[in-house]
Amino acid sequence: MPAGASWPSYLKMLAASLLAMCAGAQVVHRYYRPDLSIPEIPPKPGELKTELLGLKERQPEPQISQH
Repeated sequence: MPAGASWPSYLKMLAASLLAMCAGAQVVHRYYRPDLSIPEIPPKPGELKTELLGLKERQPEPQISQH
């Protein structure tokens, strides 16, 4: 096996790395919340706006105090 590891050890590391990769992708997907809708008419160049929807939901809007 690669690097002199036994088959069981190699398969455990493969499973652990695959699990960590999938978990990381899920965290990133939930944080950035991509817009998966497909518009019927594609936007014109420079018209597409992107936002961090996950961040927008977590931060309250700043309150303006009037004196």
